[in-house]
Amino acid sequence: MDVVARVQTDAGPRYAIPAEEGWSLLSDAPWGMPFVTSSASAGAHPVVPTVPSKIVAIGQNYAKHAQEMGKPIPKEPLIFLKPVSALNGHDSPIILPADSEEVHHEAELALIIGKTLKNVSEAEAADGIWGASCFNDVTARDVQRREIQHTRAKGYDTFACLGPWIVRGLDLNDLRVSCRVNGQLRQDGRTSDMVFKPAALVSFISKIMTLVPGDVVSTGTPSGVGKLEAGDVVEVEIEGVGVLRNPVAR
Repeated sequence: MDVVARVQTDAGPRYAIPAEEGWSLLSDAPWGMPFVTSSASAGAHPVVPTVPSKIVAIGQNYAKHAQEMGKPIPKEPLIFLKPVSALNGHDSPIILPADSEEVHHEAELALIIGKTLKNVSEAEAADGIWGASCFNDVTARDVQRREIQHTRAKGYDTFACLGPWIVRGLDLNDLRVSCRVNGQLRQDGRTSDMVFKPAALVSFISKIMTLVPGDVVSTGTPSGVGKLEAGDVVEVEIEGVGVLRNPVAR
């Protein structure tokens, strides 16, 4: 079970794995004890691939991004929360809010938690990461500059784009992370450039708050963040995972 999605069915979203023709629907989340119950056609559309209790995001975790923001490299991981209500799936539009004139894309590797983690070591944290997905930490940059807290700038509806599915078995410490807007490359980095590596982030977070299966940890963005306009199409690509695509509307 190396690729798991949630797909829209007539009965609502269901966890699923790729089948020869379409999708095999699962009885439960993949980190549970699921079994195949039925099938769905290849046309079943992927939606947000997990139902998290929380989305924990990381700021300034690439040195060049910290530099372009005019901020120092943190001595400890800089964490903040994005609301679950901001979740946005593959091909679903990012809605630019009326009170921001400078909304930016931020391509990121997302970690999907598969075990309950509290006060764990880095080795235990690595074992508790079920898989990886693509994330776009959409940010109202002008709002962020005006306020000390990240909540408003990062928390608008549709500002937590995640998908299109979850992939297991990747070397999370060295994956290409890129972003294209209307086909033009904007961001291009590797997770090997992170200040704090995935397992270290999860271990650190677990000593502050308990992580539970399905939770999302988004690991920070490489340099090259930039403005989105209504009518754009933004794509986040993670090596080995795939492409998360979202149109932009106001």
